[in-house]
Amino acid sequence: MNKLTTDARLGQADSVSALKLRIQELQRENAILVNAMSEGRIAACTNAMAAAPATGSYTPGDFVRNSAPAELGAAGAKYVVEGWLCTAAPLTFVPKRFLTGN
Repeated sequence: MNKLTTDARLGQADSVSALKLRIQELQRENAILVNAMSEGRIAACTNAMAAAPATGSYTPGDFVRNSAPAELGAAGAKYVVEGWLCTAAPLTFVPKRFLTGN
């Protein structure tokens, strides 16, 4: 899934019909992405990774979702890493965990 376009080029529409069709396509793409985001779908998260970032530029407070969550830990203290929170620029992350109750 792609990000919302910030440059919605309509092209050289030869007719009102072609222009309407392009606007409908853009609206459909935007609706699909917004709906996926509102449902919490990982496909809508363009910065999801399977591990904390090792490269790139991040600011404290940036959050990267875990695209490969799994239950970890010992019995009675199992948890899932939801993602990683940047605590210091550029690449200091801490895992955001939650207990599963298992």
